[in-house]
Amino acid sequence: MKFTNRLILSIFIITILFSCNKDEIITSPDAKLNFSTDTVMFDTVFTTIGSTTKQFKIYNKNNSKINISSIRLANGDNSNFRINVNGTSDKYFTDIEIPSKDSLFVFVEVNVDPNGGNSPMIIHDSIVFITNGNTQDIDLVAFGQDAHLITGQIIPVNANDTVWTNDKPYLIYNSMLVDSLKTLTIEAGAKLYFHKNSNLLVKGTLIVNGTLDEPVVFQGDRLEDLYKNIPGQWGAIALIPGSQGNKINYAIIKNGVLGIQVGEYDKLSPDLTITNTKILNMTFGGIYAFNSTINASNNIIANCGYYAVSLLVGGSYDFNHCTIANYYGSYSSYSSRTEPSLVISNNIFTNNTLYPGNIVKANFGNCIIYGNNTNEIGIGEKNASTAFNYKFDHCLIKVDNEFDISDTSHYLNILKNKDPEFLSVYNDSLDFQLDSVSPAIDFGSKEIAEKFPLDYNQQSRLNDAGPDLGAYERIE
Repeated sequence: MKFTNRLILSIFIITILFSCNKDEIITSPDAKLNFSTDTVMFDTVFTTIGSTTKQFKIYNKNNSKINISSIRLANGDNSNFRINVNGTSDKYFTDIEIPSKDSLFVFVEVNVDPNGGNSPMIIHDSIVFITNGNTQDIDLVAFGQDAHLITGQIIPVNANDTVWTNDKPYLIYNSMLVDSLKTLTIEAGAKLYFHKNSNLLVKGTLIVNGTLDEPVVFQGDRLEDLYKNIPGQWGAIALIPGSQGNKINYAIIKNGVLGIQVGEYDKLSPDLTITNTKILNMTFGGIYAFNSTINASNNIIANCGYYAVSLLVGGSYDFNHCTIANYYGSYSSYSSRTEPSLVISNNIFTNNTLYPGNIVKANFGNCIIYGNNTNEIGIGEKNASTAFNYKFDHCLIKVDNEFDISDTSHYLNILKNKDPEFLSVYNDSLDFQLDSVSPAIDFGSKEIAEKFPLDYNQQSRLNDAGPDLGAYERIE
């Protein structure tokens, strides 16, 4: 009898516990939501009458009920989207419960008012879910009618050369290719938005004709304020072996994986003249070059997860009045870095094979190479069979204390480990102009500056005691 009573009591307790587990709300931060999709996309041309309705499902795959603390549109009241949850249409919801092993429909609509001319080519938002301290989101994408949509497009050999103007923005979706012997010219003020993992591949020629007031912009297609300084949103500009005559002037290239890749390690690589250009917030690198020819001046290359500039397997490189400033991870939530900002090597070892190449020259004149690492310059081990010529002339550099700069054939008039005193290295207010107390002021070579008399802001370098280092001349 006692055994029977204990058995009945045990069954009763188990039943109660099971019932409680199913009815109580799970609070573990490990409990997350699942979704039927990661992106809701409207691919039609919209007018003021709005869009068709799209839907997706939220799944609770946990063994207990879950409470979604908030569901909101990232752009809030400024959003062009509307969402419907549990039969209610709004832009913000709180305390939405989903029973164990159950699901919930969310319906989405968008309304776009085309304004003609250079209007946004994409309406982009996201639905943000907060559950037990976890933040998850679903992308919302709507294509407006005032846009050039590029979906895997090839500018082929038998086509006329192509000119992109700033009449409408360009959305590159699934990458694009400028084929051999063809030229893509991008005029001042044009804006190119790249979807995730999309690239601009160039086997022919790329000409970018930006200006100080109207730079050409290359960035990801996430236009919410939350993403304005987030790296890794798109791929890269890749100049493929065989590409020649590339010129980039006054471009802003930001928030990708790799700013510009020039060539490949086992092939004869392209040439590039790049001036007055900013490359910012890249998860990997700013300029990644193999056995290529690069002439660079008045550029700002900043905040890259590995190398800001890599010059590998030979080539001919001239960098003058460039600011290479790497503070990746210092003032943001993304990870820190360990590699130096600038790497020069006349060989690379990959796939169990050594690839050597002649560094004909790698010259840096009136430049700043600085950042938040102890050592910001990496000189590769010299391969005896190939040339390895490099020189830093009138430069401010950051290197560890053991780094030898006594060889005047490589280092001439160097400011070692002096803070350049930039105005701001914070992501929300990046400004690599020089403060009034900067040691880089008036330290530059006048001979070098005479070849590049105007700085990034089109101010003269030749009107005071001496030219400043880097891309900007300090004007009092």
